[in-house]
Amino acid sequence: MPASHFSPVTPEIIDQLKAIAGAEAVSAAQADRDLHARDQSQHAPHLPEVVVWPSTAQQVADILRLANDCRLPVTPWGVGSGLEGNAIPVCGGILVSFERMNQIVAVHADDFQVTVQPGIGHKDLNAQLARYGLFFPPDPGANATVGGMLANNAAGIRTVKYGASKDNVLKMQVALADGRLITVGSRSVKQASGYDLLHLFVGSEGTLGLITEATLKLVPVPQYMSAALAAFESVEAAVETVVAVRGSGLDPAALELIDAAHARMLREAEGVDLTDHPTLFMEFHAAHEDSLQMGLDMVREICHELGAIRFRATTDPVERKKLWHARHSSYEIMVRSHPDKHFFINDVAVPISAYPQLIGYVQQLKREHGITAYMVGHAGDGNVHVEFPYADEAEYQQRLEINGLIVKKALELGGTATGEHGVGIGKAKYMAAEHGPALDVMRAIKQALDPNGILNPGKLFPEAVG
Repeated sequence: MPASHFSPVTPEIIDQLKAIAGAEAVSAAQADRDLHARDQSQHAPHLPEVVVWPSTAQQVADILRLANDCRLPVTPWGVGSGLEGNAIPVCGGILVSFERMNQIVAVHADDFQVTVQPGIGHKDLNAQLARYGLFFPPDPGANATVGGMLANNAAGIRTVKYGASKDNVLKMQVALADGRLITVGSRSVKQASGYDLLHLFVGSEGTLGLITEATLKLVPVPQYMSAALAAFESVEAAVETVVAVRGSGLDPAALELIDAAHARMLREAEGVDLTDHPTLFMEFHAAHEDSLQMGLDMVREICHELGAIRFRATTDPVERKKLWHARHSSYEIMVRSHPDKHFFINDVAVPISAYPQLIGYVQQLKREHGITAYMVGHAGDGNVHVEFPYADEAEYQQRLEINGLIVKKALELGGTATGEHGVGIGKAKYMAAEHGPALDVMRAIKQALDPNGILNPGKLFPEAVG
């Protein structure tokens, strides 16, 4: 809905917010508003009118009830690590930051579960879970909050083995637009009762309700882990190897692709032993050392058969962590390497069998348009990010057009416009092409749960962004 649909945040509203959350938890100061005006995407910032830091689920519910009664837009905020403008308060209003709701509520170690508040970072969570020998597998790289990960269905490097956020949540508490607090899902792993409301809210980007608590699936920290690197003369050979590894029966915990430019940047910035070639980063987990070695032997054979010019494996935890630290840092390193540029980041995914076609098409576009673009991706699950540097508005518009061509190709190949970054602002224009009449069903659900359109307006739907 347009911003004109909503009422302004008045001094009286701010007083009521202070009564709900406490005076120290409400701020209309310019500095606080500036800090919550944009995420890590290239999308334009928008200032909220007020920032609120609730500390309980009931406070969140009471804030939403007030906002709904007064027709005030509400935007949820984790840490602002999104890449599609998901948390930008495009209509102003109230920004609800979950920074103070960052606690572990309960560890159910015997059930391999943990219940948490939404504002806890997934890296912080795993640091605390280590004492139990357990971890929460989804790893989007940045220390994104659990609530943000669930709202966006974030994924990351381990999706190929453990799944995305939606596959690792059992139960949630959600605050609805009218102020009701509901529980969806169950701590029982098997659930067959009623509609699957749990997964309705996962990936809804705060447009249907705000997550105030979640019970997550955990897995034991693997006893044996290895990392492997395989370099190839061409991106095409590396991608064919991805398909072969996935079809071999091997079960990699991570299977990542970086192009030659990324390999060079990681070597120069992080001191990682890489050559200037497209490279696969792989990780394998096993309960027995013999099983781990068998898997490494098999993947080494596959890589060499498909033209790997270099293969290296390690079980040394220090070296393995160094490799993955470099991989996680690749975007920041790339940005630092281009201090005079901005970056536009593409995110699409396709069935693994179509991955070579998708990557080949990206290579073709780069040649035809004569542009610089870097490729890095969670290749094991058919996801790629094409990263476009740009210097001015003309270059940005060109990259935007090429991004649209890549999205169209991904949809033609049976894929999706967004593998893990969500729809937010940037991908709303592709929703009709991807979902067809199902988009009208989404609109009907939105209307039923949020008839006044207060929840994260300006996201997901084309007409909302328009």
